Order: sequence, then C-alpha cells, then structure tokens
Amino acid sequence: MLERVDSTLSEADRIAGSLTSPCWILALDQTAARGRRGRPWSMPKGNFAATYVMQPVEQPEQVALRSFVASLALNDAFVAATGRVESFALKWPNDVLLNGGKVAGILLERTGMGHLSIGIGVNLAEAPATAEVEPGAVVPVSLQGETGVLQTPEAFLGLLAPAYAHWEAQFTTYGFAPIRTAWLARAARLGEVIRARTVTDEWTGTFETVDETGQLVLLTAKSRVAIPAADVFFEGA
Repeated sequence: MLERVDSTLSEADRIAGSLTSPCWILALDQTAARGRRGRPWSMPKGNFAATYVMQPVEQPEQVALRSFVASLALNDAFVAATGRVESFALKWPNDVLLNGGKVAGILLERTGMGHLSIGIGVNLAEAPATAEVEPGAVVPVSLQGETGVLQTPEAFLGLLAPAYAHWEAQFTTYGFAPIRTAWLARAARLGEVIRARTVTDEWTGTFETVDETGQLVLLTAKSRVAIPAADVFFEGA
C-alpha cells in the first residue's frame, strides 16, 4: 500500500519489469490519476484507487476482455460490502453503477514490458463534483452517500481481490463465454435505447447485447451495428 503516488497505473508501469507474479498496487492518495482517453480522474479523500498488474498470455483482443472480468469482480465486492444485489449494474464498457449513478470505473493499459495494468477507481466515501463530469455522462455517486456503508480502501481491496481471482480463474479456464453471460445478467439498460459515441461517429439504438468479442451491439433505425469502443450515454438520463 502506498500513502501517496502520482497514479497507481504509472506506478505499475514503473515496477512491472521487476514483478514475478501478479500484484495489487493500492494508493490512499493520487496526485495525477487518469481515466479513459487521458481524462483526469478525481480522487477525493477516502476513495479507492488500485491497479492490478499481471502478465497475460492471450492475444490482445482477448486481453482487453478483462475489463468485463474486473466489472464482475467489482460488482461482487459491492454486494459483499452492502448486501444489496439489485442496486448495482454494469455499464459497457468499463463502469459500475449504483442506483443509476457511476460509483466505479476501470481502465486497462499495456506496459512496455508486456504486462497488463487494470486500474480501478471507486467512489467509496465521496463522489466528484458533477461539474467535473462530461456533459451528458452518468452522474457520479459514492458508496457511502447512496448506501450509508463506509468502507476503507484496505477493506474494500480485501473484498475485491478474491472476487477478481474468482472471475480471472473463470476467464482463463473457460474463456469469455461465462464472463459474457454473467456480465449481461447485470448489464445496465439492456434492451433499452442508448447512445454510443466515438471521436468520429455516433449511434442511437436499442442495446441488444454484447457479442462474443466484447463489442456493444445496437439495433439502430438503419441496421444492427457492433461497436468495439465508444462512450455510452443513456437516453432520458
């Protein structure tokens, strides 16, 4: 555990070459945390920031599916902490929702040494201000604010690490199929109209499924489209 670091993802990049086995890096404070596409990640005091570092053996497209593994592990950790199964949902591609608000995010990065870093941020004690969030994005919430349950970062890692180990074993033993099935059972807005946006394109359609490669499948007015990566927005949210 680190008292303070620029980013657990950056620390993972620095130490990856010296690791002989998978490792969790937990920090109580981050000074330069980041989210998807280099966006800053706000970390109020008492929140959770950790990175799991491992050396995968699969092809890159399979390695990227571990965002779903991490999502399922987070869901299990939240349920273990609160006892509330129905309060949590998984938002494609890499967020966990609590009562419809964003409580956690996941970011995967590859290091120069061939390692995979799975960065996880959780609003345990406090949610970032809404002004810090992109317009139209899901409003951030905190675990304590929504449920009254206060978890220390250390205690939450004690729930998350075994949950991740369970789903990682499922993934490495049986492949993506059981992960996909479990993820879809917890998916937010499945069967509803959502919007997916990349730098160059935007689609609005019914969230039909996530396919066998992890792509988001939307049924739009014109066609059925499979989207490998995008920011997702909920209609009417």
